[in-house]
Amino acid sequence: MVAGAVALAGEPAAADFRLCNNTTSRVGISMGYKENEGWTTEGWWNLPPRTCETLMRGPLVARYYYIYAVDYDRNGEWSGQAFMCTRDKEFTIRGTEDCLARGFDKTGFFEVDTGEQPSWTVQLTDSADSAPSQPLQSRVPTVQPPPAPGRAPAQPTSPKSKN
Repeated sequence: MVAGAVALAGEPAAADFRLCNNTTSRVGISMGYKENEGWTTEGWWNLPPRTCETLMRGPLVARYYYIYAVDYDRNGEWSGQAFMCTRDKEFTIRGTEDCLARGFDKTGFFEVDTGEQPSWTVQLTDSADSAPSQPLQSRVPTVQPPPAPGRAPAQPTSPKSKN
């Protein structure tokens, strides 16, 4: 499945990191971010079709966040080249090194650049919805969908720090 994700700058009234599932499928979400103690990944948020969830409440503490999402109904995913640790059940994992040796899965997340905004919303869409003909609002960066299965991915990169 080729799927798209669009990131929207948040509205000034709420300072949160939100993710909206704008597909017709049930979706599982995991998130990675850097804070003072280093890298953390968390999961799973399970979103029914056409719903949104706040993943982090309050003003954002980093510029870059990382998302990995699974389409439970169509066996697709939204992934990228920032590798972090996950597991099949609910988790909070500190650190991104030696995932397999520590008993976790090594999973590719896609990067979300919030531009240091205090709030942000990521919209997961079906591939046909990933390129709107009109901007949804001013300053709407687009997160490119991952390469289709079978294509050679780009070289893996390390997650970026806040600076």
